[in-house]
Amino acid sequence: MKTPDLTLRPPRSPRIRLGGYAILPRLLDKARATAAGTAGEYKFNSTLDSLFFDFTGSAATSLLEEARAGKSDGEILQWIAKNAPLRRSALEISQWSAWTERFSVNDVESREWFTGEIKRLCPGRADIETIFEYLDVDDFVNFGGRA
Repeated sequence: MKTPDLTLRPPRSPRIRLGGYAILPRLLDKARATAAGTAGEYKFNSTLDSLFFDFTGSAATSLLEEARAGKSDGEILQWIAKNAPLRRSALEISQWSAWTERFSVNDVESREWFTGEIKRLCPGRADIETIFEYLDVDDFVNFGGRA
C-alpha cells in the first residue's frame, strides 16, 4: 500500500467506512503518514481517533505498528477483528458509526473553538454542525478549495 503524504493531500474523509467503521480509513492514512514522517499537520491518535480506540478497545500504539509493517486496509481490518479487546457486532459498529457522523461539540470552550474555526474557514456558513462536516471543509480549504 502506498503511504499517503498528508503534506500534499488530506487523509480520507471520516465518513468513509472500512468494515463498517467510520473514521478508520482516515485513521489509517494518518497512521501510515505518521510512520513515514509525512503526516504534516495531521495528528495520529487525535481526539477523533480516540473514539475508535475507545469503541474497539484497541491501542493506538499497536495499530500504528501494524501500519508501520506495511499492512493493507483489509489486513489491518482482519487484525482488528482478531485482536480488538471489545468485539462488536455489525449492528453495534453501524450504530457507532452513525453516532460518530452526528458527533459535535457541546461544552462552551469546545463550542467557541468550533464556531471560530467555521468562521475562519467559511465565513457566513451556518450549515456546518458536526465534526465530520468541519473536517471535510477544513481538509478542502487547507488544500486550496473555497468553502
